[in-house]
Amino acid sequence: MPWKLRSSKQEARPAAPHSDHFPESQLRGPKGSAHAQRLPAAPRFLPAPLSASGSVGFALHWSAGVARGWLGVACSRCSSVGRAIGSAGLNFCFWKLCVAIMRLVILDNYDLASEWAAKYICNRIIQFKPGQDRYFTLGLPTGSTPLGCYKKLIEYHKNGHLSFKYVKTFNMDEYVGLPRNHPESYHSYMWNNFFKHIDIDPNNAHILDGNAADLQAECDAFEKKIKEAGGIDLFVGGIGPDGHIAFNEPGSSLVSRTRLKTLAMDTILANAKYFDGDLSKVPTMALTVGVGTVMDAREVMILITGAHKAFALYKAIEEGVNHMWTVSAFQQHPRTIFVCDEDATLELRVKTVKYFKGLMHVHNKLVDPLFSMKDGN
Repeated sequence: MPWKLRSSKQEARPAAPHSDHFPESQLRGPKGSAHAQRLPAAPRFLPAPLSASGSVGFALHWSAGVARGWLGVACSRCSSVGRAIGSAGLNFCFWKLCVAIMRLVILDNYDLASEWAAKYICNRIIQFKPGQDRYFTLGLPTGSTPLGCYKKLIEYHKNGHLSFKYVKTFNMDEYVGLPRNHPESYHSYMWNNFFKHIDIDPNNAHILDGNAADLQAECDAFEKKIKEAGGIDLFVGGIGPDGHIAFNEPGSSLVSRTRLKTLAMDTILANAKYFDGDLSKVPTMALTVGVGTVMDAREVMILITGAHKAFALYKAIEEGVNHMWTVSAFQQHPRTIFVCDEDATLELRVKTVKYFKGLMHVHNKLVDPLFSMKDGN
């Protein structure tokens, strides 16, 4: 059980559950309006609950207007900007404490991992209560890994459980030079595998244009659109076998923004299966959100499935932050969830797997209570 220490009396007492420490209504949004109205008398320190975390850190918040180049990492609880230190993401903002949590959710197989991820997304949207003046903003990936998750989200929509009418989406990347209507473009992928099956307004589905006349201007405009939307509430991502997220290949800056990127040979080889195995047909450049762009999201969920990504998961979870494995940067994000199947854990230590499997009763509470009322499961 977590404990709260009062510095004046040094009196310990049980703390409320993490989600209740600081209501989202008090800590929401990059505008910081709530911060300008509330200033607690003194800081209070709460150990993060071990039942909810693998990598735990403390964060004292501070919302003053400090240069982003120095601070660099956004707190997912209040959207202030802070500087991550190790895996303990310190973000200073009006003496309010935010606990950095990294979860690893391990399911038996790909289908169960996809279902868990879809239920989590569904619950986050429902709990947010989006409306005409309050859109939920969702970051989305492409590739083979999220297909099962998309199928489940479509199922929930068709069953009347979920609406995307007041959801805005931002996709991670797009190939450069591939026509929008090409079957392997990410515009085609998203339309065929997701968007045409749900009730999202096409004007609210944002995908980078790899055929723009000015590619840098396109990247800058994409960042501006994210900012105008109020930032990303939940960014869902996948990774490659070399640990890259979006097209942030090994060696990418961990504070990078949306930009033009040359693809690594490993990525080109992995994507050749979508182009009849012909390497000459695979695009060699892409537009991609940066690691820093994804880190700015209030919450990040990364899907990792298959034995071929086991070493990347090991690098993401059990080793330190390294720009050669860009997914490792999310150890520093205050709210990261890695969702994986059993095969993806093959390179992890036995005690690591046992520890996180022992927390599944905690993780399942993130998807079961609200969803079961609608699903009847």
